[in-house]
Amino acid sequence: MLQYARPLQRVIEELQRLPGIGPKSAQRLAFHILRGGSEAARGLGEAITSLPETIRRCRVCHNYTEDELCPICEDAARDQSTICVVAEVSDLMALERSGEYRGTYHVLGGVLSPLEGIGTDELNLASLLDRVSEGEVREVILATSPSVEGDATAEHIRQLLQQYPEVVVTRIALGLPVGADLDYQDQVTIARALSGRREMQ
Repeated sequence: MLQYARPLQRVIEELQRLPGIGPKSAQRLAFHILRGGSEAARGLGEAITSLPETIRRCRVCHNYTEDELCPICEDAARDQSTICVVAEVSDLMALERSGEYRGTYHVLGGVLSPLEGIGTDELNLASLLDRVSEGEVREVILATSPSVEGDATAEHIRQLLQQYPEVVVTRIALGLPVGADLDYQDQVTIARALSGRREMQ
């Protein structure tokens, strides 16, 4: 079977190893890099190569940062009494884009998943408890995804935080997305929307 020239085929194969990139997408990306010329390819390569050397985890919340603390943890204007717990940095960024939250974050680095070998020791739980034990935190918002693993992780954290009765533990509201038709929603989504209903003001 005819294949692309070896250097191009190698790039396609490497791109296919990325999550969500199939053979066709890998080919399109490889051709785009090739058409961009050596300067663009070199810039991309240098940016990727420098990542492990220049990016680290924030020592407080485990967000990605270039410095010891991320910009959110360094921001004195953020509400230090509230911590929003998320599974991954991408979840943190999604919440930040909403512009509605002004507290701090804690990135777990995943969710509990025994099938994938992710237990409590693999998550940043000890550092979360350390932050709460300092006494300044008044609310912990659990913002893990509404999946079996996300729900199990949220419940485990809720149980861990029971030793701090002064801390309110909340879960992000789950239910119908804006603009959705009720007729097209699954039973679990509708049930959660009903149980999470609130009084209209």
